[in-house]
Amino acid sequence: MELKVVTINGSETGKTVELPKDIFGVAPNDHAIYLDVKQYLAHQRQGTHKTKDKADVHYSTRKIKRQKGTGGARAGSIKSGVFVGGGRIHGPRPKDYTFKLNKKLKKLARVSALSYKASTNNIIVLDSLTFDKPNTKTFISVLNNLKLNDQRVLFVTPELNKNVYLSGRNLPKAHTMQASEINTYQILKAKTLVLVNDSIEVIKQTLN
Repeated sequence: MELKVVTINGSETGKTVELPKDIFGVAPNDHAIYLDVKQYLAHQRQGTHKTKDKADVHYSTRKIKRQKGTGGARAGSIKSGVFVGGGRIHGPRPKDYTFKLNKKLKKLARVSALSYKASTNNIIVLDSLTFDKPNTKTFISVLNNLKLNDQRVLFVTPELNKNVYLSGRNLPKAHTMQASEINTYQILKAKTLVLVNDSIEVIKQTLN
C-alpha cells in the first residue's frame, strides 16, 4: 500500500512511502484482536478491591439470642452478613487479573489492527514531528492542519519525543506513543493513525 507523505502543515511533500504488506495488508484475525485487547484491559486493573467480611468487622462475638424458642432462625454472631452492620457475604477480594498470551498471537493481533486501519484508509504518514518546546497550541494547530481536530488520533513516533508527548498530553482525543510500544488496543481506539515516517521502520523491526 502506497501513501503520500505530508508535513505538519497538511501540505504534500511529493514523496510516497510503501507500507509493508506483511504488516499492513494481511487478513485480520478478529479473535486474536479480542484476546489481545482483553489482556491489555485486564492488565490495567489494579485488583485491589476488597470489602469487609465476617472476620473483618468489629463487633461482640457473644451469642446474640438463645438457640431455641425465639420463633426465628438461630444466630450465633451479630457479625453475620444477614444483620445490619455485619460483614459482606461473598464480597470482592484482592485478585490478579493478568494472564499470558504467546508472542505470535500478540503479533498477529497488532498486525491485524494495523491492517484494519490501512484497509479503511485511516493512516496518515508525516515526514517529521518535532517541537522546540512543549506547546499544546502548536499540537492543536497540527491536528487542525491535518483535519483531525474532531476525532480520536494516535500519533506514532520512532522514539520518545518529550516535547511532542507533553504538548499533546492534555488533549483528550490525542495520544502519542513510541513505535516500539504500539498495542492493539490503542490502535483500534483511535479513528486515525498518524505515523511519523521513520516510525514505519521501527514497526517493521518490532513485528518481525
